[in-house]
Amino acid sequence: MESEKTKWQRLVDYVKAPEIPPSEKKTWKERLMFLKDPKFLKVLLLGQFLSLCITGTNVTTTLLASNSMPTTQTFLNYLIVAVVYNSIAIYKRGFKGWLLQFWRRGLYYFVLGFIDVEGNYFVVKAYEYTSLLSAMLLDAWTTPVVMILSFFFLRARYRWLQYLGVFVALCGLGMLVASDVITGKNYAAADALKGDLFCILGATLYGLSNVGEEFMIRKHPHYEVVGMLSFFATFINFVQLMILERNEFADFSKSSFSIGMMLIYTACMFCIYSLGPIMFRMAGAVVFNLSLLTSDFYGLIFGLGLFGYSVTFLYPIAYVVVIVGIAAYHFFPVPEPGIGGFDKEREEQERRELFGIKSEDVERQDVEHIEEMSDEALTPELSTEGKN
Repeated sequence: MESEKTKWQRLVDYVKAPEIPPSEKKTWKERLMFLKDPKFLKVLLLGQFLSLCITGTNVTTTLLASNSMPTTQTFLNYLIVAVVYNSIAIYKRGFKGWLLQFWRRGLYYFVLGFIDVEGNYFVVKAYEYTSLLSAMLLDAWTTPVVMILSFFFLRARYRWLQYLGVFVALCGLGMLVASDVITGKNYAAADALKGDLFCILGATLYGLSNVGEEFMIRKHPHYEVVGMLSFFATFINFVQLMILERNEFADFSKSSFSIGMMLIYTACMFCIYSLGPIMFRMAGAVVFNLSLLTSDFYGLIFGLGLFGYSVTFLYPIAYVVVIVGIAAYHFFPVPEPGIGGFDKEREEQERRELFGIKSEDVERQDVEHIEEMSDEALTPELSTEGKN
């Protein structure tokens, strides 16, 4: 009986969020002060910038709908990101350091790269088969997937208001979809079941990729995580391109309009892949995905001029609801995952582990350095005494 009670208590302790000591409990006014917190404002602004970038990718993908090639669209982005961030890694760590990170953690980044490539592929491909509104709703599945995976793998513990914040933000998305139903901003589904399954699969893969990337970004430098993920993704993407879209790519390269849209798409994706991991480190993958829910509102602004969309009163209300949901999530401090964060101390520890430097070696080097400094300081004094 006692053992059963102990097991139950352990389960409760595992699930529940950490309690706040009475001395640290705050009034509502004190809690709302987070709205003036520079960190919250940075997270909010960064999230909305990334949401605008997502809007850019959605608009260009819509304009390229007649030439739908999901693998080709992402190849150039992976290639540029890989070149930029692996160059930074080699500059920071040397070629030996780059080879060491490749050898020791390459398998993890290969799996992450594969998941990311296929997530992009299935979500873009889903728009060919299912209706626009179904794709929008099912794509939001990424947010609860990230929250569930963060709970188990990152050991993040949430409070009731943070669950409520996610729910409110998703309600905001529902209002956007309702507005689209009213205005008829939809198209018929060619194969609804196939498209919906593709969208759910892609959204789930996005969630896995986000949480996996957050796990790595909390343990290793930004340039390593982004560089290595995109390095493997480039090769995976290229092989898939040659198998699935070789003929379409040849026709695509002849269109100057398509090339222009591709460059805009690549610029937006470069920002997402560069700044997304920073968002993971600052606030987590859950906040990242919550922030992206406003992208449909920004899409409306472009759609008014480009696609002849009409607007209803629900759109601005829905935008405010999503922002309120994000703010509610931040009412309590954003949960710090049990795996910790990446600070200067963790960075130095990670560097030592990568190059196989033991702590004893570092201490010996520090002692030798101090002794050298002491000898240098004593030398002038001895010279002066000798002259006297």
